Formats: sequence, structure tokens, C-alpha cells
Amino acid sequence: MPTRNRGKSTVGGEGGQGEDEAAEDDDGKEGAEGERGDLNEHAMEVTVRNLHPDSKTESRNCDGAINRNGGDTTEVTVPLSNLGKRNIPIEGDNLYRLRDRKFLLEDKKRLCAWALGTALLGILLMILHTELCPVIYLPSSIYAFIINCLISLSTGCLLIFIAAFHYKDIRLFTIDHNQVDWRIAMTSQRVLGISLELVVCAIHPLTTYWGPEMGTPGLAIDGAEEGQGGSEGNSSSAPLCSTIRSRDALLDSVPLLSCLMFLRLYLVHRAILLHSKVLLSASYRSIGSLNNINFTFRFVLKVLMNKYPGRTLLVFIVFFWLSASWLLTLCERQIQVDTGQILTALWLIAITFLTVGYGDVSPQTFCGKVVCLFTGVMGVACTAMLVAVVTKRLALNKGEKHVHYFMMDIQISKRIRHAAANVLRECWLLHRTNAGKHDRGEHRRHQSNLLEAIRKFRHLRLKQRKLRDYASEMVDLPKMQMIMCDLSANWNNSYRELEQRIVSMEQKLDELSRCLNHTSDMLAQAMHRHTMDDR
Repeated sequence: MPTRNRGKSTVGGEGGQGEDEAAEDDDGKEGAEGERGDLNEHAMEVTVRNLHPDSKTESRNCDGAINRNGGDTTEVTVPLSNLGKRNIPIEGDNLYRLRDRKFLLEDKKRLCAWALGTALLGILLMILHTELCPVIYLPSSIYAFIINCLISLSTGCLLIFIAAFHYKDIRLFTIDHNQVDWRIAMTSQRVLGISLELVVCAIHPLTTYWGPEMGTPGLAIDGAEEGQGGSEGNSSSAPLCSTIRSRDALLDSVPLLSCLMFLRLYLVHRAILLHSKVLLSASYRSIGSLNNINFTFRFVLKVLMNKYPGRTLLVFIVFFWLSASWLLTLCERQIQVDTGQILTALWLIAITFLTVGYGDVSPQTFCGKVVCLFTGVMGVACTAMLVAVVTKRLALNKGEKHVHYFMMDIQISKRIRHAAANVLRECWLLHRTNAGKHDRGEHRRHQSNLLEAIRKFRHLRLKQRKLRDYASEMVDLPKMQMIMCDLSANWNNSYRELEQRIVSMEQKLDELSRCLNHTSDMLAQAMHRHTMDDR
């Protein structure tokens, strides 16, 4: 008979091995009680035995009792799980999972906030370095070196936060899907997404400006002096803090990497999703799970556009306007043109965003043209959203439509009554003209007036029919719903009343049958008495 302990079952061998194994079972008796409460620290096994009648075995069950079975046994052990893994859920395990899920969500929210703050700090340091160098300090100064080190340090911290965020996300995935091995969550799509995020967040200007006093040639100082001289000769824009001068900004690594640092702003949508009331509200999640709604950034954006359309569009447009203007100045500043100034860039981005395009200024570099092209596309998209928001604001709500259509229906009904009265009047006048044998001209005039009155009456009837068709969505359907509800309530009341009447009729029929039985008994008794008297 197979027996099972909390930890691992033991089975005796053949002949004299039974006493030795019984002694070993006695030695392990002390640890049996400690093994009961810890299922996580042992492996579960299944033992299959072939019994023979000539041998006896001793085994100990989970209560410490000894079971003696006869027969030779062959032990086959099949592990059900790896060591340290628990497959049998204990009481309260779901509560621990919910608690861990709550903590993981809070950690994800906190890590996302820190990552976004670190990304914005790196972008602000990059902008500060680009604007101050080489106007305030030279590229070979210690200030440039410190700011570059701070940018690299913020980038490293950002990568750490991103890795920690995805670690928490994988743990949350294992809890949600009740998995044990974390490698199940590492799909190819997830690995690709994590790698892409790390590459995007790792992009930053890597150039460090070393001067001659730091042991390198003085190319940086010469480039800075050339930039300063160019800025004195052409005061339209400030020079770039770079050692390479090219007409195409994409050929210079510093402006290109500075522009690509704005890709870190993808963390904004993640922060909005994790800090939104939609995701944090248990009511939203419960109702959404019942309706198969995925709480993604698209759903949160739709909620924001429905609740706060004006503020959402205003914040996005202002932020995009300022960012695109600075990127345009960064691209155009390299060749010292008018669009390298911030005011001119603001004007160019504004007229491009509004799809006006006066043509007074235009980008000269390929990078600037790409920025203006992207600005035009975003301008068309924001214009479409703005038109949708304004249309929704100007549209009548349900109550206003009800009042408007109701008053228009009353006015058209009045006009229809007047038109019907005119038709009757013209008919009477035409009949009186025919009866009195008046002039033919007056007859034709009354006849034409009658036809005109009939045409107006038909036109108003058609107009009323169209108005009722327009108002059917919000007036007729609620009316039909109310009528159906009333009919259903009346039918239920009639059904209950009919049941009561049927029950009362059954009671009356039972009473009538009892009365008939009682009457028949009385008649039988009377007939019996009459027969006895006759005898």
C-alpha cells in the first residue's frame, strides 16, 4: 500500500532491510513535524510498489503511525515539481498574490516617475549645455566636462530605472498568470521592446571636449574660436558647441544625438497610464474586465479627450511648439542662417503647424526640413482633433435637442392647421363661385388659389415628417421604450390577476364539489329512511 509523507515517502527493501529502514524512519520522526508546515522546501513524489506475499515492509505515514504490508516492493519515484517550487496552493495564497500585485504596481509607478524625471533632467542638461557652450564657456573648459559627465550619469541612472521597471513588470506578469518560471514571460516581442527602450534611452552626446591643456590637440579650441568669430560676423544665431562644421546637421554627431534624446519622451505616455485614475480605480477595472476592455494608453487618452479636450490639446500643442522650435534652431544654427534664431524658429513652426506657409522663411538643412515636415503632419492631426472637439461642443445635447425638436414640431403643426384651413376656405370659395355662376376669371383665380393651398399643405406635412424622422433617435426611441415598459408592466399585472382568478375559481369548484358530495349523502340518507318507513 503506498504511503505519502509531507516531504518524501520511504519504502522498505527485501528481507532484513526492513529493520534498518524502520530505524531510519525512527531517526527521521523528529523532523517529520517540522516538514508538515513547509511544502515549499520539499519535492512531491509518487511511489509505485509491486507487492509480494513473502516479505514485509514498514513505512510511516504523515501522522507518525507505522504501516506494515507484506510483499516485496519495487520503488519508482516520479518528481512532480522542482525543488523549492510549490504546486499545491495553501490557504490565503491568493491574498498574498493580491498583496504582491499591489506592491508591484506601486513600484512600477514609482520607477516610471523616477525614469521620466531622470530623462527630463538629461534633456534639460543637454539643452543647457547647447545654449551655453561656446557662448558662456569654451568646449575645453571644466564646465563642459562636468555637464557632459552629468548627462552620462543621468543616462546611466535612466537605464537602471528602465531595467528595474521591466523586472517588476515581469514579476507582475508571473503573478497575474500564476506562473513559476520567469522565463515564460520573456517572449521575443518583450525582449525586442526592452532592447529598443534601452537603446533609445542610452542615446546622448558622447563627445567630451578636451583642450590642449588636457593632453589632446587644440582642435576643439580652434573650432570654438571659429564659431565665436562666425557669431561675431553673423549675429543671426549662436554657434554650435562642436568641433565639426558641416552644412548637413545629420553629418555632425552632436546635434543628431541631441535631437534623438527627445525620443526619451515616450515615457510620458507610460507615466500618464500608470498615474491615471482609470487604472488606479477598482471600479473602472472591475467594469472594464466585465466588458473586455484593455486599459491601455489609448483608452486613457480617449478618456482625457472626452473629459478635458481643451486642456489636453493646449498642453500638447504648446509643448510640441516649443520642442520643435528648439530642434529647428539646433539644426539651422550650424550654418548661421536666420532660422537659427529662436524667434524665427517659433514663427516658422507656427505657420507650418497651422498649414499656412507664407514662404517668408524656410529651413535650409535636411534636419530642419525633416522637423518642419513632422510639424506639418502633427498640425494636420491636431487640426482634425480640434475640429472634432469644437463640433462636439457646438452640438446640442439630448435635452436641448428634445426641446428644440419639440418646439419646431409645435410650430409646424400650427402652420399645417392654417394651411388646412386655407384649403377648406378655397374649396368653399370655389364651390360658391360655381354655384353662383360668376365670371370665369374669378373661377380660375379661386381654382389656382386652391391648388397653391394644397401644395403648401403637402409641403408642410413633408417637412413635419422629416423633422420627426430626425428626432426619432432621441424622442421616438425613448417613447417606444417607455411604451414597451408600460405594456410589459400591464401584462405582468394582468397575468398575476388571471392567476388569482384561476386560484379563486379552483377554490370555488372545490367548495362546490364538497357541497354536491354532502347533498348526495343527505339524499341517500333520506331515501334510505323513506325506504325503511315504507317497510
